[in-house]
Amino acid sequence: MKTSLRANVGILSLLCIPAVLADNNTPQTVDVAIVGGGLSGLAAAKVLLDAGKTFTILEARDRVGGRVQNQDLKNGGVTELGAAFVGPTQDRVLALAASLNLTLIPEYNAGDVVAVFANSTLKYSTASPIPPIDDESSKLLLQTIAFLETTAGTINTTAPWTHPNATVWDSQTVATFFDGQSHPVGTVRRSLLDVSITSIFSAESAELSLFYALSYIASAGNATTPGSFIRLISVDNGAQQSRIVGGTALLATGLASQVGQSNIQFNSPVRSIAQQPDGTYLVSTDSCSTSAKKVIVAMSPPLASRIEYTPPLPASRDQLTQRMFMGSLAKATAIYSTPFWRASNISGQALSDFGTARATYDVSPADGSYGAILGFVEADRARAIDDLTDEEITKLVVEDYVRYFGEQAREVKEWVVKRWDNEVFSRGGPVALAGVGTLSRYGPALRESVGGVFWAGTEASEFWVGYMDGALRSGERAAGEVLALL
Repeated sequence: MKTSLRANVGILSLLCIPAVLADNNTPQTVDVAIVGGGLSGLAAAKVLLDAGKTFTILEARDRVGGRVQNQDLKNGGVTELGAAFVGPTQDRVLALAASLNLTLIPEYNAGDVVAVFANSTLKYSTASPIPPIDDESSKLLLQTIAFLETTAGTINTTAPWTHPNATVWDSQTVATFFDGQSHPVGTVRRSLLDVSITSIFSAESAELSLFYALSYIASAGNATTPGSFIRLISVDNGAQQSRIVGGTALLATGLASQVGQSNIQFNSPVRSIAQQPDGTYLVSTDSCSTSAKKVIVAMSPPLASRIEYTPPLPASRDQLTQRMFMGSLAKATAIYSTPFWRASNISGQALSDFGTARATYDVSPADGSYGAILGFVEADRARAIDDLTDEEITKLVVEDYVRYFGEQAREVKEWVVKRWDNEVFSRGGPVALAGVGTLSRYGPALRESVGGVFWAGTEASEFWVGYMDGALRSGERAAGEVLALL
């Protein structure tokens, strides 16, 4: 049954109405103002609620979830526009799903992956980490993957910048590292590495600091399980292992129901956070102000930088947010009558070094009652479609799907396109990234509070940065820091 997000939490028209006391025109007063109603802000609110503290969530959009969003389909199904998968060691998101009685289904992973590189098509089992390539290339590729795995395991996710090699690794990009590992541009093994990096970060390997990438890989685990590059790119035992029946936005709407509709103000982008003479903070939107003892900013660093802070933030925090940038991401999901590719022993997963959508997954329902292929348009490809209409984009993407899955891929019943770069309150996705010289110099400012202002958002997590799990963890961590001072 289709259920709208706002109806699900009973907040059809809750806007940011000036919360003033009729007798003295005083702004609404709470213990904590939370800026952002994504998973991170909602998780922080739940911790505060359980501790008996008062709070309000100021959300810029007309919905909860942030970079987590569902879309109802014409056939009665649901697909995700944002985050779609969960996997092992993502303890907080799995616990939330269980607490909300949500059902997990395995991501379809039977049959072959289609790999199109250097104008050649290879098919290989989903059980294999890499496609069949020549022995020397395979050896070099596996050596590089092993380096990423073992090196990430030496990084302290609480304070990556303390690693003795932080400055050295942060002085080069992922692309220059690949160059030095005997993976020249144009070889299949280099293309495989570049596509893998882009599928994780929605950025080109030349944009990313090697140290940032290693730290990100290190975060793909938990307190007892080291992070893993293979885990990031895998389905079975990986970050793409499972999906949530009804869509991941049910996590956000479920949390919103728990924290209470009266505590969420929609269409309320925060413009300024100003410390008052008494030490409290005045958090202002275009139409209302809230007085709070503490503030949790649960947003990506680039968007958090657009808020005006009084007094100004320390240079370390401001320069961190100046240097971090969002990945470039669009998602194009094609809906079919059936998951026809399965009859040809194809998993629905594809990788390619050319085209518009260079990585795909089968996101059909568990019963296979209809087919759905999700394609990622990322990095340079996402920027290349800036001036195109959705129809023009799908004309490009369908040619990719035909190349991967055959002519039947043209028989699309419905297209769902989401361009996260065009979202005013996201400006990209799935995560804010760092180029060279950023994390090693300014990393502590990611989580270091400034007076009574605390930082959440998936980028500020110790584990599963860039994922829903990281968003939840950072919100809970920030709320815990606030509670220690209230």
